[in-house]
Amino acid sequence: MFEGLQVEGYRGAYDSVQRFVRGWKAAKSGAAPTQAFVPLSFAPGEVCQFDWSHEHVELAGVVQTIKVAHFRLAFSRQMFVAAYPRETQEMVFDAHDRAFAFFGGAPLRMVYDNLKAVVETIFTGKERRFNRRFMALANHYLFEPVACTPASGWEKGQVENQVGNIREWLFTPLARFPSFEALNDWLATRCRELAQRKHPVAPEQSIATCFATEQVALRKVTAPFDGYVEHMLRASSTCLVTLDRNRYSVPAAFAGRTVSARSTATTVRIVADGAVIAEHARRFVRDQLICDPWHYLPILERKPGALRNGAPFLDWDLPTPIRLVRDRILKQPKGDRAFVELLMMARELGLEALEVACELAMDSGVVSAPVVMNEMRRLIAPAQPVALNVPEMLKLRIEPLADCGRYDDLRGGGHVLH
Repeated sequence: MFEGLQVEGYRGAYDSVQRFVRGWKAAKSGAAPTQAFVPLSFAPGEVCQFDWSHEHVELAGVVQTIKVAHFRLAFSRQMFVAAYPRETQEMVFDAHDRAFAFFGGAPLRMVYDNLKAVVETIFTGKERRFNRRFMALANHYLFEPVACTPASGWEKGQVENQVGNIREWLFTPLARFPSFEALNDWLATRCRELAQRKHPVAPEQSIATCFATEQVALRKVTAPFDGYVEHMLRASSTCLVTLDRNRYSVPAAFAGRTVSARSTATTVRIVADGAVIAEHARRFVRDQLICDPWHYLPILERKPGALRNGAPFLDWDLPTPIRLVRDRILKQPKGDRAFVELLMMARELGLEALEVACELAMDSGVVSAPVVMNEMRRLIAPAQPVALNVPEMLKLRIEPLADCGRYDDLRGGGHVLH
């Protein structure tokens, strides 16, 4: 029957057809397909349930669909939600870091759907093969992951209900924020405010009161998990690595070499030879070029002409005094190389020293690379020693006079000078 439905264009799952047929048979036999459940009770700090939902928000004036990570402590009903642009493994890691920091600790068990970021293989019954990288997260926080039976949402019914409530309480009408950071700050505040409601099982207490009791039972977090996903990439001849259809720069010395790109929910760190060689804010809009102009400075030393049309330098957000001086120096003969020499010096001394030197050069009315460089050297020159105040009793009463004749005495005394 399932294969026949596929021929007719059905794109659903096999178990959906199975459930429909089971209900249809029960209806034909006259028996109502009623399910019965056992009421559950949880100890403080024992279980937390996790789920994803998709919501619609307006971020920076653009209406978009986002993913929201939901956490729910089963004893106190304390909730935590965080918004992300995607539902990937690094977002799962970041959501756990945020949730456990919000709760002040980690529970004994976490209950999940069979999402790919958590479960690699589903076996018979409750047996699962969990993702190795996810198990590193579980071992770091010392909780036991539990995966639900497929299509059995009632096994984590609290967080399933929370998804609908949060959509009604927080995302209706349309939420509007300038960024994900502002949205997540507001969501954390609303989670604390919603905790003032009555506890559904113990209405004489609030959720916040029960959470205070449960918080003591949570396992304390000593350090957040470094939740990155690693990709081995080769840097191009233009000092770029491509990740999620975006290009990120690396220092020129690593062009053509294999590096490790470690992506988190917010950053992309490039690692080589056991050290972080570059770090960028992660972009989720595709086909973006993210460059650090300092990565290309060694190339400018050999090819100063690239300063005018090089993509990393066109939108370089330099301080205003430096931009003004740059524009004037580039109009002078061999101005490209002259300004590159200033940048090479600023790499060692810092951009602030170059900014101050440019201001001093403009104040003097003479703007040229030698003048700016001289001002930078003066800024880093050691201070003159402070004159010592010699006590009166230590001062010489008769200062010695220079007498070159004493050398003649040495010659006349039979001394031989070589």
